[in-house]
Amino acid sequence: MVNIGIKKQLIFLDRNENNYGPAPACKKVLRRRSNGFLNIYSRDFTRGVKSVLSERLSQDTGIPESRILLGYGSEDILKQVVQCYLKDGGKILIPSYSWWYYKKIAAEASGVNIEYPIIEIEKENRFEYDIDILLKTYREKKPAIILLSSPNNPTGNRLEIKQLKLILDNTPDCTVILDEAYSKFDPGFNVNAAEFVEKYPQLIIIRTFSKYYALAGLRIGYALIGARHEHLQLLSTRYLGFNRLSEQIAIAALNSSDYYRKIQRKMVQDREMLYNEFNALPGFKAYVSYANFILVRIPAEIKESLQKYLTDRDIIIKFMNEDNLNSHVRITIGTTSQNRKLINAVRNFMNERSRS
Repeated sequence: MVNIGIKKQLIFLDRNENNYGPAPACKKVLRRRSNGFLNIYSRDFTRGVKSVLSERLSQDTGIPESRILLGYGSEDILKQVVQCYLKDGGKILIPSYSWWYYKKIAAEASGVNIEYPIIEIEKENRFEYDIDILLKTYREKKPAIILLSSPNNPTGNRLEIKQLKLILDNTPDCTVILDEAYSKFDPGFNVNAAEFVEKYPQLIIIRTFSKYYALAGLRIGYALIGARHEHLQLLSTRYLGFNRLSEQIAIAALNSSDYYRKIQRKMVQDREMLYNEFNALPGFKAYVSYANFILVRIPAEIKESLQKYLTDRDIIIKFMNEDNLNSHVRITIGTTSQNRKLINAVRNFMNERSRS
């Protein structure tokens, strides 16, 4: 007899998606019907702009529309920048703890990765950039590109504005990428993009609609670029326009600030809850995070058994398996209900283990 029972509803807390989903206005765009919307190319070029989305982002940021680049998510923008500026044997500086793709991207352009340290401040349960070593490495290695991430994945730490200025003031001869994929989850961090890209022509700020705006499936990213990057601007031009449906959904998200601020507040509260809950468990250590995820060090001996226990209960989190982060988990901040299910499951696991 075939079992046609209810399909499991897995709780995915492993890829930093926004489980609340996009604003209702985004879904309305999908329901809207318009003759020619799908089968006709964009005509935005007739108004002297690349797209309605880059035009809107220009209005919001105060940066000329010509210096806003659209891409297929922030990954695509990263690829474009690296392919443009990293030649054979060229060097890119990346954080020691970082998104795994940072460590792959140089090889795609026959370049060389050089890591600079993000260090753990043990007593304060946080990580931070070692700016002195970063700048020392820049002077010694003369890289073509420096890649910064704030907040950084997976450590959750951010750059302070004064640190960013210090880096940019002392690295005039290379391209500096600031990846801000998670910055909107940090209410206290606000880079004035227009001010920075005007003052620092080497700067490229990369942002995405995937995380905060819950549009990961649409793959929409963009970059705000300094005046030096005319060649990148030329290479990124799409003469037939962009995905018109994605553009309209992204604009609907930008128009739904109240919805997203409400979700942001919930996530910040739940992030604090998880931080406190995990630090109350014996052998666990949660780190301060400014993103929509939190990094937690767990007792090494429970790694496999905890992973099985959670998977059996349809909860998926990221178990780290890197050289310096192999006794850690990275947990996406889900909905409040999902977060509670996770911490209750971990607590139950530890109670069962203590009784066995």
